[in-house]
Amino acid sequence: MLNLSKCLCIIMLLLISAAVNAQQSVSLKRLLNQVDMNAPTLITDSSAIQVKQAQAAETRNNWLPNLKLNYQADIGTSNNVIAPYFGFGIVPSSSGGVHPTNVTTALSTNLGIAAFDWEIYNFGYYGAQNKVARSEINVEQSNFSQSKYQLEAYTITNYLRLLSLQDYLAIQYRNIQRNQEILRSISSLTKSGVRPGVDTSVANAELSKARLNYIELNNQLKQVQLQLSAISGLPYQNILADTTIESQLISLPIQPFVIDTAKHPLINYYQSIYQDSKQREDLVKKQYNPKISLKAAAWSRGSSVDANDNFNSLSSGFGFDRDNYLVGIDVSYNLFDLRRKQLKLRTQKTETDYARNKLEEQKALLAASANQANAEMETAKQRLIEIPHQLKAANDSYRQQLSLYKNGLSNIIDLDAALNILYRAETDYAQAKYDYNNALFGQAVTQNQVNTVLNLLK
Repeated sequence: MLNLSKCLCIIMLLLISAAVNAQQSVSLKRLLNQVDMNAPTLITDSSAIQVKQAQAAETRNNWLPNLKLNYQADIGTSNNVIAPYFGFGIVPSSSGGVHPTNVTTALSTNLGIAAFDWEIYNFGYYGAQNKVARSEINVEQSNFSQSKYQLEAYTITNYLRLLSLQDYLAIQYRNIQRNQEILRSISSLTKSGVRPGVDTSVANAELSKARLNYIELNNQLKQVQLQLSAISGLPYQNILADTTIESQLISLPIQPFVIDTAKHPLINYYQSIYQDSKQREDLVKKQYNPKISLKAAAWSRGSSVDANDNFNSLSSGFGFDRDNYLVGIDVSYNLFDLRRKQLKLRTQKTETDYARNKLEEQKALLAASANQANAEMETAKQRLIEIPHQLKAANDSYRQQLSLYKNGLSNIIDLDAALNILYRAETDYAQAKYDYNNALFGQAVTQNQVNTVLNLLK
């Protein structure tokens, strides 16, 4: 008779198994949709796109003119001498004629200015700025697509891992049941004196090892659930893989995939970086072009000193006495910008070459990954065809050994060996199914054909 702890353990395993079966599984499509909506990485990358869009809107308005309104009212002296100087930004202006003596009488003055400055033409510099701004948006959008692509691959990998662990747990549960069946038989035979007591110890050790393996597998499954929960927002307890997907994937009429380079997220990302660098080359070429500006100003002034150089009351200087305007076209060009342009363009061309090389490198890596995925798929197919023969033979061997043992025609060592062979055959079969599904999605992910596979699933 089994002791109380063993009974409790059996009941616990039954409850765990029932709870797992009772929970509703999550399909791969639904999980991927949840990841698209809730993954923190995608939310961050989406915000980065909005930042670049805001910066592009700011760049589009660089053409706006400047219209500055200024007014000041002052009290001071006006003593001029004839001599030139460079303004330091802190030297006050004092306009008027030169007095024969030092005049320290205070005077009042006010000044109102409206100044207009508009860079009306810069030989394509504004257009080049806008193109670079748009290319930066494309880079961020491509980065978002690449992050989504990589997260999709990560989700699929963990989903298949979860599916595999569920298979291993089911295998381990059956292994526990077999060990319990053996232990019950041994206990009965030991009591009747047919078998020695040492067989009971061996059976208990094997049962304990099977339970420990179950606990470890359950922990691994929980870790994968937590990883998927972190990117999907679903409670980890509710994330169970749909076990029917295995048979569906194995029976799918999959044709050899053709790599989708035109829409492949990885290719598009490096392509966008290359195009952005090309646009920056054009920006450098136009950055140092001449600038043509329209300038205009209108101003009014008042002073407490009249035309006869009489210093009147300070209050008389706060009204406008004279009005002026000035309109002109300004053309500016720095001849040393020719050298600056050459140096900066050389640097940018080097960055463009680097971006182009990275693009070609990614294409080569993608092609190599596709060839590797195709080879793994062929191997997985062959393994999946052969494994069932191993499983059937192992199952037959175990049943024969169990029958022989119960009839006293075999020993515990042979029975234990047959049990381990069956256990290994079942795990090999589970691994073969995982390898096939992993190779199939490896092909689909590498060649950007995941939706093709998902659309074939029910």
